[in-house]
Amino acid sequence: MQYIPHLMKGDKQIFDRFAVIFSVIIVWIYAHLLTVGGAYKNAASKTQTSCRTDRAGIIGAAPWIRVPYPFQWGAPTFDAGEAFAMMATSFVALVESTGAFIAVSRYAGATPIPPSILSRGVGWQGVGILFSGIFGTGNGSSVSVENAGLLALTRVGSRRVVQISAGFMIFFSILAKFGAVFASIPAPIVAALYCLFFAYIGAGGLSLLQFCNLNSFRTKFILGFSIFLGLSIPQYFNEYTAVNGYGPIHTRARWFNDMINVPFSSEPFVAGFLALFLDVTLHRKDNATRKDRGMNWWDRFRSFKTDTRSEEFYSLPCNLNKFFPSV
Repeated sequence: MQYIPHLMKGDKQIFDRFAVIFSVIIVWIYAHLLTVGGAYKNAASKTQTSCRTDRAGIIGAAPWIRVPYPFQWGAPTFDAGEAFAMMATSFVALVESTGAFIAVSRYAGATPIPPSILSRGVGWQGVGILFSGIFGTGNGSSVSVENAGLLALTRVGSRRVVQISAGFMIFFSILAKFGAVFASIPAPIVAALYCLFFAYIGAGGLSLLQFCNLNSFRTKFILGFSIFLGLSIPQYFNEYTAVNGYGPIHTRARWFNDMINVPFSSEPFVAGFLALFLDVTLHRKDNATRKDRGMNWWDRFRSFKTDTRSEEFYSLPCNLNKFFPSV
């Protein structure tokens, strides 16, 4: 889809803005034709699970209307060990969400996010996780890195678009039959989208290094060491878990195992933690090192009121700023 604008001249950037939608629809229809035509009848079960559009009868088994309600799976239970494990998981989600927030602000053309806005976003994410537990979703709420990549691809950073998308998600959650149709999208299509969206997110993170001195050996060491171990350590943890059925940390206390295995299975967490630790500890308290770290550029965005454009980009609708002020 990205090559079509080079062949068809025009002022409207239709194929640029809707490349993902067109690609998903075309491949989805093709996969459905293969399913109906019997192309997967003699295929392996794993291939059928991944590629068929009618797998597990997901569309036929879904009801037309299903309204979720609080505690639909029973009364909540509390276990101290599981609570500590979820704290570790939430901390990992916090690190990953922070990176997504920064990438979204960059691709939307906004000013760098002040710390108070980051705290506000993480706080609302915590409210979302609370509601996820109340309604029994089976997983917590986290920032969608895929949507951040989609924003970079379409270059549509309007808040109204997000509000309309949220309305569609609520609509599809109640009309379960429609939600099941979207759930029938073959996994390889979703994997292809991940390759595209995560590439944008990775590029957005690397672009922030332009404010550092990349000729400094200190910067090169921190960057290379954190990226290498950020990929290697989680790979070891994930492969160990896949082979043995449990993580490298395996004691009788399951909550302790989860508190160690879950964070170190996340690439953003490991890489970010190492980069932060090395950046804080491997520096002299002089202006040259501070400039190499890019701190002189980031200082101007440490406060919400430092930049006059912050109000334009980060103010809440419906005068909610009175209840959730930014500093």
